[in-house]
Amino acid sequence: MFSESGFEIFEDVLTEAECDSFIEQLCKDECCAGRRHLMNDRRVNELARDARLNSIIGRINGEPLIPFKATLFQKTGKANWLVSWHQDTALPVQSAPDTEGWGPATEKEGIKFVHAPTAALEKVIALRIHLDASTELNGPLRVIPGSHQKRISDDAEFLRWTQRRSVECHVAKGGVLAMSPLLIHASSKSKSEAQRRVIHIEYAPDLEIAAGIKLAFA
Repeated sequence: MFSESGFEIFEDVLTEAECDSFIEQLCKDECCAGRRHLMNDRRVNELARDARLNSIIGRINGEPLIPFKATLFQKTGKANWLVSWHQDTALPVQSAPDTEGWGPATEKEGIKFVHAPTAALEKVIALRIHLDASTELNGPLRVIPGSHQKRISDDAEFLRWTQRRSVECHVAKGGVLAMSPLLIHASSKSKSEAQRRVIHIEYAPDLEIAAGIKLAFA
């Protein structure tokens, strides 16, 4: 269950033809590790509002959510990278708040991102649409089940979590991995030439994620 583990896999959501079409549209530079701010891309914006993805959100959350951020992650033979254990704690905002629990803030390609507290992050659900199969060979996402209950700021507590049992998320082409941004996750470098390309879309119940703090589209 998503509420207990912080993630859930849904297979056979997009067709292979749809995945190939997105690959042709978005993945033209194999040396690039990804692309940000894809909510401005018409087809990605439409995908984020697709009934099949909304159905997944409904099963997890019980009501519709608003997509606000979309990113392409692209792991290839020419862009082979690893990511250490972390939580996704930065949200795009219309203006950086001067509020306790929020910060620090940074700017990426003209959009402000600020690290958010647990109360805001636990409202967010991310869907990772797999344009390629994610296997044990091409650097799949690894997660620590149950680590999504809060933003962990204490280094010793975080280290203890990373020493717990982790799970490799193997997802077929066209499948979707739903996850909490608070879920501790990582990925290793690919061991093969098989590419791993994912569209990562984040959803929230309202653009006003906290009193006086509004999310930006990114």
